Amino acid sequence: MDYKDLMDYWINSSDRDYEAMKKNFEVKQFTWSLFIGHLAIEKLLKGLFAKYNEDNPYTIKSHNLLALAQKCNLELTDEQVEKLKIITQFNISTRYEDYKDEFYKICTEEYTSNQIKNIEEVRIWLKKLLAQK
Repeated sequence: MDYKDLMDYWINSSDRDYEAMKKNFEVKQFTWSLFIGHLAIEKLLKGLFAKYNEDNPYTIKSHNLLALAQKCNLELTDEQVEKLKIITQFNISTRYEDYKDEFYKICTEEYTSNQIKNIEEVRIWLKKLLAQK
């Protein structure tokens, strides 16, 4: 798969996850909504890596959004760094039993709604980068 095909793969997969995130929120599956939101951002970052690394478009196998952004050589604001760190926690908190109960308590409708707004802001920023020539 060349870098363009791989980039398209990640974007399309991210778009499907983004829709799944919204549907999970609608049915009040807040922890899963945030977990899937993390995946949507992770996949856009992997798409950016493919875009910026035509000769070797396969990125590191990581769920750490900040590490992925750094691999893409993105210039990040403090706010973007903080959002990526928070969104990364949604992956960890839903995967590991010792974090699940605490995370479930935190994920109220209000908290989840606010975090989805952050995910959407990051998504818009990454999509703009992907669309640039």
